[in-house]
Amino acid sequence: MTPMEFARKVRAREQTVGYWIVMDAPVGTERIARLGYDYVCLDAQHGLMGYSGLVANLMAVDAGGKSVGMVRVEENGVTPIGHALDAGAAGVIVPLVNSADEAAAAVSAAKYPPLGIRSYGPMRSGLRVGPTPADANDLTVVLVMIETPQGLENVEEICATPGLDGVYVGPSDLCLAVGGAFPGDPAVSDEFDAALERVSKAAASAGIAAGIHNPDGTTAAKRLAQGYTFATVSSDVVHLERAAADHLAAAKA
Repeated sequence: MTPMEFARKVRAREQTVGYWIVMDAPVGTERIARLGYDYVCLDAQHGLMGYSGLVANLMAVDAGGKSVGMVRVEENGVTPIGHALDAGAAGVIVPLVNSADEAAAAVSAAKYPPLGIRSYGPMRSGLRVGPTPADANDLTVVLVMIETPQGLENVEEICATPGLDGVYVGPSDLCLAVGGAFPGDPAVSDEFDAALERVSKAAASAGIAAGIHNPDGTTAAKRLAQGYTFATVSSDVVHLERAAADHLAAAKA
């Protein structure tokens, strides 16, 4: 998978499947990136890595050879978005976007002039994405998260933002946004399902991608069947804990 192939698939609303990385463990990231996931996303918002770890893990994704590296940045800002892209990310997932104006700001931060305000300094990205500004603008994927009450209320306007490639649901925060007392609260399952449908329909109407994070591959398959075009599977730290627990239980049995 190259950045060009990935951008084409996202924009064509073809189904893609990715994996989520929160640990600063490049060797583990490289092994994940050999498995055939379309993308591997590094979590700079809630993950456990600083900027040097971000760079090292993006290099590990490239070394794996079968995935592109994405980054969920820590906030919607010129500096974190620029840092992630300069480090070699094929695209960014921008959290906590509440309006079309905020989505437009995310797109602008990810694009060089005349399309945006990204500063030119492709420390690693020139090796894979670009290096000319026009090429980088064409290849860079920009996704914004729908996970707040305001974001859900404005999802149709957000999806219509020029230059935006897709929206991405953070299910834990979206559950809280529709009134849940905790992530996955069954008391708001109907409201949550309605919100998921609204997001996917808004994206389809605007002709952009719709993505969602999932606890496992089975749920990812369900969301893809429901109209989402890309889905992320769980995370490294969750799978590490589960595998260790399963082996412990088997050994004690």
